[in-house]
Amino acid sequence: MPRLVTAFSNPLVKEVRALRDKKRRRETGLFIAEGLRILTEAREAGHVPVHLFYAAGTRHVLLDSLVAEVEAAGGDVVETVPDILHKLSGKDNPQTVLGVYRVFDTGLERIDRTAAPLWIVAQSLRDPGNLGTILRTGDAVGAGGLILVDECVDPFSVEAVRATMGALFTQKLATASWDAFRAWLRAGVGQLIGTSLKAELDYQAPRYEAPAFILVGNEAQGLPAAYEAECDLLVKMPMLGKADSLNAAVATAVMAYEVINQWRRGA
Repeated sequence: MPRLVTAFSNPLVKEVRALRDKKRRRETGLFIAEGLRILTEAREAGHVPVHLFYAAGTRHVLLDSLVAEVEAAGGDVVETVPDILHKLSGKDNPQTVLGVYRVFDTGLERIDRTAAPLWIVAQSLRDPGNLGTILRTGDAVGAGGLILVDECVDPFSVEAVRATMGALFTQKLATASWDAFRAWLRAGVGQLIGTSLKAELDYQAPRYEAPAFILVGNEAQGLPAAYEAECDLLVKMPMLGKADSLNAAVATAVMAYEVINQWRRGA
């Protein structure tokens, strides 16, 4: 049965609120996700929260299913008030449902490159919004997942999880250093496709091969020269206006759809 918590001084409230801090997430191995839609997608992907909070008076068949599954798994279900949810999420208008999940294993060895024809690789990505959009793009194009190379934004931050709109749970996620990723990639099949304004090859010119790994660089600096040199193909998207570059997440989406559209046409 759900238990009622309305006090800000409750130890669980304090513990969950602390998960907005990266250090605390690392210490506990837990993170926050918000919203009934996202939590339902997580459940459908096999992820059930350790703690489930919902606002008193919330009624929905999906919430009933979620409560039942959390309780069946031995999790903790808490009925609370909007002020507590605001404290936990940091949003002025918080969602009525919030879950606390265990952080995924992001080891590169978990990735089966043959499980999907397309993968996305992001190097030194800093913006949680870009990370969320890239994961959503990966979901949209049927990519296998996202590999974060070098020091990137924490994918389990409240802001990043919110930006993924559930794709965090539907896409595989891995983290690695550049050297580790390069060694892993070259140990099997895979075409590494880099995007760079310095490239001479138009992005629509090559014929892409599966499994394809689209490599996008840091938002401000792009890919380091050594990383570009490692790519099997280095391509650019034409800039026909006054802007000198595309947003990293937008560039990723353009590339991803070009690759899959080639395959859809049988090119």
